[in-house]
Amino acid sequence: MLELVDGSLHIESFLTVTLGILVLFVGKRLNDAIPFLREFSIPEPVTGGLLFSVLFGLLYAVSGVAVEFELTARDILLVYFFTTIGINASLRDLLSGGKPLLILLAITIGYMILQNLTGISVAALFGLPSAVGLLGGSVSLIGGHGTAIAWAPRIAEDHGIVNAMEIGIACATFGLILASLMGGPIAKLLIKRYDLKPAAQEAQDVGLSVEQRKTGIGHLDFLDAVLAIHVSIIVGLFLNAAIESLGLQLPLFVTCLFAGILLTNLVPTSLPRITGTKWPSRQPAMALIADISLGTFLAMSLMSMQLWTLIDLAGPIFTILGAQFLIAVLINLFVVFPLMGRSYDAAVVSSGFGGISLGSTPTAMANMSAVTQRYGASHLAFIIVPLVCAFFIDLVNALLIPFFLANF
Repeated sequence: MLELVDGSLHIESFLTVTLGILVLFVGKRLNDAIPFLREFSIPEPVTGGLLFSVLFGLLYAVSGVAVEFELTARDILLVYFFTTIGINASLRDLLSGGKPLLILLAITIGYMILQNLTGISVAALFGLPSAVGLLGGSVSLIGGHGTAIAWAPRIAEDHGIVNAMEIGIACATFGLILASLMGGPIAKLLIKRYDLKPAAQEAQDVGLSVEQRKTGIGHLDFLDAVLAIHVSIIVGLFLNAAIESLGLQLPLFVTCLFAGILLTNLVPTSLPRITGTKWPSRQPAMALIADISLGTFLAMSLMSMQLWTLIDLAGPIFTILGAQFLIAVLINLFVVFPLMGRSYDAAVVSSGFGGISLGSTPTAMANMSAVTQRYGASHLAFIIVPLVCAFFIDLVNALLIPFFLANF
């Protein structure tokens, strides 16, 4: 499970998952002990994950040993989580989310353009090429690590940015940290200032209410939810293969999200199941699995960040990120929240936008989960935010990045 090779400590998948769970519990204990973290709805895996990434960084500084994790199980947890979101999506919510979805999509596209212009402008102040600013824009921030890794080799080759990969990963990493810390405080500010409350007290999309924790969940309820998730993932795999045969590529978690939506809304509720129960949409067991998957995924992602690789790039990167953070906060407060209706749902969407603006889809979901478990459920937010950030962002970025590279 542990192997020390050439100054790197490789940790295999089983121990990585075990450490991820430990990190999650450490984050919970810290949030319980520090009122600031709890009051501002900082997700527990973010608290624990950042602490451990710093500890691993100190270990490297003292001993020169780099800790590297096998993260296959983490990626499986991501698929699990988004499948549960699809299974919990009702057609009624999808229809009601039509206009808000279009509004959020339009805001996000405009923000992506602004994000690239900001990165390019700050890079110019340091006398750096526009391509460097683009790496500090939608390539790494709203695009995340995956987009940064995908585009860095081309940027390095076509624009002579030899350390494009390091710049992209550095921006994506610190952007993830800022995004994790942004969503909760923004939601708290909006909810308190405008005295916002959910329209109705409903079951959570992620996690359990206090009452549900007291009543408990049976083992068959849990297995029923797992079975539904696996059936949806199988459908998602076939859907992914079909889309790939058409020359398009989507992450597996996106097609599994859609598979969950299709099965929940197209399969008749009267269809007999081997479990003898109805399809477990919005059941406590499904919410529990969503919470486990998201929390462990995020804890593993943050604890595995190699912060020591970013030191040499600190100056320009921190300036770009500072400007991007300020713009993201302003857009959230003065564009997203008003245009989404100044409601409780709008406040939760704003916490999610804080996640996607500088981080990633899981960060957005973790931000919203922390807020809704404190203040109440928001089904609308858990429908439109993942559709925008898990699907449309990649499509828009695929068009925006080459346009900016060719014209700036």
